[in-house]
Amino acid sequence: MEPRVVAVARDDDHRFSKPVADAITLVEGIGVEGDAHAGPTVQHRSRVARDPSVENLRQVHLIHSELFDTLAEAGFDVGPGQLGENLTTVGVDLLGLPTGAILRLGSDAVIRVTGLRNPCQQINGFQPGLLAEVVGRGADGTVVRRAGVMAVVLTGGVVRAGDSIRVELPEGERLPLAPV
Repeated sequence: MEPRVVAVARDDDHRFSKPVADAITLVEGIGVEGDAHAGPTVQHRSRVARDPSVENLRQVHLIHSELFDTLAEAGFDVGPGQLGENLTTVGVDLLGLPTGAILRLGSDAVIRVTGLRNPCQQINGFQPGLLAEVVGRGADGTVVRRAGVMAVVLTGGVVRAGDSIRVELPEGERLPLAPV
C-alpha cells in the first residue's frame, strides 16, 4: 500500500479528541497552526506544569490507521482524530521508525519523528479499557506503546487527506523510538 495521509485533525482547545479537518497547516518549529499543542515549548498541560520552558518534541501527533483495525478486533470503535492525533496515516510502520526519521508530507511539509506517544489515563475516559489495548507488555516484559508517534515540523506546508508520505531514514546508527 502506498504510504499516505488518511485524515488530518486539529483543535484549538485541550480536548482529548480532535475534529477532522479538510486540511491543516504545519508551521516550522511550532506544529499545527491553530492547534492547542502548537508551540516551540511544551504545550501539554501536565508538561507545562512541570517546566514550561522545555522544547516541544510533541508538535505533531501521528497514528497509523492500521491501529484502528486492531482496536476494532478487540471491540473498540475508534476513528481518525479520536485519539487526539493530528495525522492519521496508512502504509507507514510508524512504530518501527527510528528516532529522527524524516517524513515528507504532500508537496511541501517535512516533519522529524521525535519519539513515541506516551498514552495516559484520558484514553480510558474516551473508552473504558482502551488504555490496555494501546499500552501492553512485550514477551520480554518491556512496555510496548502503540498509540502513535510524535514529531516536530522542519518545513511548513498544508497537509490534506490523500497526500503522499515519503520516509527518509537517518544515516548512521538508528536509535529506536522512546517515549517523549
